Amino acid sequence: MKLLLHICCAPCSVYCIESLRAEGIEPVGFWYNPTIHPYTEYRSRRDCLRDYARQINLTLVEQDEYGLREFVAAVAQDIEHRCGHCYAVRLEQAAAYAAEQGFDAFTTTLLVSPYQNHELLIKTGEAAAQKYGVHFLYRDFRVGFRQGQDKAREQGLYMQKYCGCIFSEEDRYIKKRPLKKPPAQINPTK
Repeated sequence: MKLLLHICCAPCSVYCIESLRAEGIEPVGFWYNPTIHPYTEYRSRRDCLRDYARQINLTLVEQDEYGLREFVAAVAQDIEHRCGHCYAVRLEQAAAYAAEQGFDAFTTTLLVSPYQNHELLIKTGEAAAQKYGVHFLYRDFRVGFRQGQDKAREQGLYMQKYCGCIFSEEDRYIKKRPLKKPPAQINPTK
């Protein structure tokens, strides 16, 4: 099977690639992540993946597009549901590339994360597959998430601290922020 593997980052790819290779499938990596922000984070993840792909002899195709303005414009009216847009942007591009280049199927490393909306990923992947006439290979890679993350740490791969978009970075800090007391009221009449 000729498989295109959309890769969000090197750490998430570890278990996915090992698992696919154990099945006798040699994936081709596909970097397309215009929803990762800010640019320094985007670059860190991309460059780590480039190095990791070389280390494990993985063919890597890059569509290197940083898309902060487009992403923010697309989700500005509904930030809480931004993940659906993020999935669609990346999986549609993967499906389109897979179809253009004669791949039998495509899948994504996003399926390894227990923090992603798994059902929405499947629905989005299947819709993109139908649109472009290529198969979406579903695997529940979540069973190997911790194992893959441990191996990534052992190998010294760059380990990000949030999902990817600028709003998920904001969430990372807000969720850890202690509740503050409301400011004291000043009574100007006294």
